[in-house]
Amino acid sequence: IVNIIIRKERCFMNNKCVPNIISTKDLDFLQDIYNWNYGAYKNAISMLNNINDEKINKHINKCSKEFYNTMNNILDILKDGKVNE
Repeated sequence: IVNIIIRKERCFMNNKCVPNIISTKDLDFLQDIYNWNYGAYKNAISMLNNINDEKINKHINKCSKEFYNTMNNILDILKDGKVNE
């Protein structure tokens, strides 16, 4: 996500400013990442209910949290129009 190009407002010597924008290519990329993480998150949550091994459940839970956090980061980018570092 850090490598996503989001153009911040910049003013040049001729006083023309470029607005905050996300290109359609970047938006498609964000959508693909979001959809992949959403599917992985749903599968991980589903597995948690079907696996009895505590050690495996711990790892799957950790993965599901990472997928969830990635989805929220993407939503924050779209909402705020910037990368929160």
